[in-house]
Amino acid sequence: MTGTSRCTGLLLALGFSLSTSLWAEPVPLVKAVQLALTHSTTMAAAGQDEQRAYAGYRELKDQYIPQLTVGSGLGKAYGYPLSLEGSAPSIVNFTGQSPAVNFSLREFVRAAQADWSATKVQTKDQRNQTIQDTVLAYTALNRWQQSLGHLESEQVEAAKLEQVVEQRVQAGVDNPLERNRAKLTSARIRLHISQAQGEIDVLRSRLSHLTGLPANSIQTVPESIPSLPEVRQEDDLASKAAVSSPAVQVAEIRATAQMFRAKAEHKALWPSADFAAQYALLSTAISDYQQFFQPGSFQRHNATIGVVLRFPFFNASQRAKADGADADAVRAKRDAERARNEVSEQTLRLQRSVEQLAAAQQVADLEYQIAQSNLQALQVRLDAGSASFHDVEDAREQAGERFISLGDTNYELEKAQITLLRATGELENWVGLPR
Repeated sequence: MTGTSRCTGLLLALGFSLSTSLWAEPVPLVKAVQLALTHSTTMAAAGQDEQRAYAGYRELKDQYIPQLTVGSGLGKAYGYPLSLEGSAPSIVNFTGQSPAVNFSLREFVRAAQADWSATKVQTKDQRNQTIQDTVLAYTALNRWQQSLGHLESEQVEAAKLEQVVEQRVQAGVDNPLERNRAKLTSARIRLHISQAQGEIDVLRSRLSHLTGLPANSIQTVPESIPSLPEVRQEDDLASKAAVSSPAVQVAEIRATAQMFRAKAEHKALWPSADFAAQYALLSTAISDYQQFFQPGSFQRHNATIGVVLRFPFFNASQRAKADGADADAVRAKRDAERARNEVSEQTLRLQRSVEQLAAAQQVADLEYQIAQSNLQALQVRLDAGSASFHDVEDAREQAGERFISLGDTNYELEKAQITLLRATGELENWVGLPR
């Protein structure tokens, strides 16, 4: 490829990149998060789980409302009219029943209410997860877009240097090996550009799935990303995370629900009372009722209302079931303690890793500054004729590698800080979502 065609291709690539950015829609971070919360399939699934838990709670609570049934028991009797599914053959009958006193059911209702509360906390946790996923994808996209601009400018400089080396080789000033070295530098930059463009495409696709926006139209706004707060190592963030963590809250609520279920299984052995009522309209055309009653004593309209009392005095199976529920309650309590300990340990580890990554970021920044200063100094010496193109190429390559390393370190530090914000319950406030 000649120098002219190479420059032409580079200009076309830059023009395509510019046209793409012009068509892209600048999306501030807070808007991207709001769209993700509205569009996220994870949030939709969490909402359905909450509705299902609420329906389970209503299913148990509404048992106190009398259940009314109307039906008919049509049939032909031979001999004394026997019952059909517990009722005498009749033209129409109404039945109603509901628990009047049931200590076991009351505990089951409390357990279902606790499960409903747990799903609401889980919905909050899924909300935080959606915010974190969106923020991480957004900041990563912003980083790669900025890196791509830097790499494209480096590619222009590398192309110029490659042309100069080609001219020097043709003039017999430099060894032909220098031509390949210059091409290698350009090829490495093109490789980094390809990697950056690939990451940008993937991150735009991820944000598109989260927000519902077209992938090719997403453009970050660097000014919309708030500054990350300073992480002080002396702060007790582990205890704070253990209190605010939705995972710990869910585990504790589940343990409470399991305790209510254990109580309910034990109280199933307690006395209970149910309200019951029934009305039936009998007909002599269906069954010969009058043959079994004294003359004038048969009535077509019949009604019964009362209370059904139960006094369990021996049920070995239920006692074993209650013992098993006790074991489940103890297990749930231990699981809640373990969840609290795990959150504390993970937060403390994350807090310490932020300190280490901050130190690594400082090292990477200094290395890049030194490499950039060295490149500038060599460029000045090259213009004065006291340095070789080989030295400049090596310095440019080293500066490029240091720049990429600095970008990776910056992102890892930002990722750790954002994850720490979620652990301590401050991510939503940091993003700036309206209350």
